[in-house]
Amino acid sequence: MLLEIKNLQASVEGKQILHGINLTINEGEIHAIMGPNGSGKSTLSQVLAGRDTYEVNAGEVNFLGKDLLDMEPEERACAGLFMAFQYPVEIPGVNSTYFLKAAYNEMRKSRGLPEVDAMDFLTLVKEKMKIMELDQSLLNRAVNQGFSGGEKKKNEIFQMAVLEPKLAILDETDSGLDIDALKNVSEGVNKLKSKENGFLLITHYQRLLDYIVPDFVHVLYKGKIVRSGTKELALELEERGYDWIIQEASEKSVVA
Repeated sequence: MLLEIKNLQASVEGKQILHGINLTINEGEIHAIMGPNGSGKSTLSQVLAGRDTYEVNAGEVNFLGKDLLDMEPEERACAGLFMAFQYPVEIPGVNSTYFLKAAYNEMRKSRGLPEVDAMDFLTLVKEKMKIMELDQSLLNRAVNQGFSGGEKKKNEIFQMAVLEPKLAILDETDSGLDIDALKNVSEGVNKLKSKENGFLLITHYQRLLDYIVPDFVHVLYKGKIVRSGTKELALELEERGYDWIIQEASEKSVVA
C-alpha cells in the first residue's frame, strides 16, 4: 500500500473544506479525482504535500508505513512524494540543473545513499530528458523562467522522471495545455508508470483521462468522495455533467 487516507478533514483560514476523505492507493494504480469547482480537489493535494496554510482538523494519512501528517514537506518529498502544481512557480536566478541536482542529492542523503557528482548527474539528466523530448538548452535556464505553460508542465514531468517518486500527485496538469502539449505530458506519465509507483490525478475534465487511463475515478463534492468507479464514470461525467452527482449526494445527505 502506498497511501491510505482515513477520515481526512482540513480547513483553510478557519473554513473547513475537507469533510472526511477516505482513499487507498496501491502500487501500480492510477487514481483520478474529479469534481466541480470548490469541491476540495486542490485542497486535498495541498494537504498531502504539506502546505502550512492548510490545517488538518482530523483524520490519518499513512504513506509507505509512515504518518504523512507528522512529516515536514521536504521529508515527504524525500520519502517519495512528488507534487506537480497547477501553476508551476518561476524561480529567477536559480539554474534548473543545480536546482534538480540539489533535490536529487537531498533525497539520496535521506535514504543513506552517497551524493552523485556533477558529471554523473548530468549523464542521468540527459537520459531522462529523452522521455519528455526536451531540448538540452533547458539545463542552462532558470527554473521555469520564461517557459510557456506547456514547457512548465513538461519540465515538471521531467523532474519527476529524475526523482522517481513512489507517489506522484498531478494537480490539474492538463490546465492550460493545448492538445499537443497534453499528449506529450501524458506520454511522459505513461512511460514513468510502473508496478512500484502510483499516481493521483486531479482534474476538472475527462480529456486528460483519454491519454492517462485511470484504474479508479473518484468524484469529490463538498469535501467528500461521493462516488467512485472506473474510467466509465469519467465518460459519464463528460456526457451528463456533475448535476446528477450533486443531486444524488444531496438526497443521501437528507436521508442520513
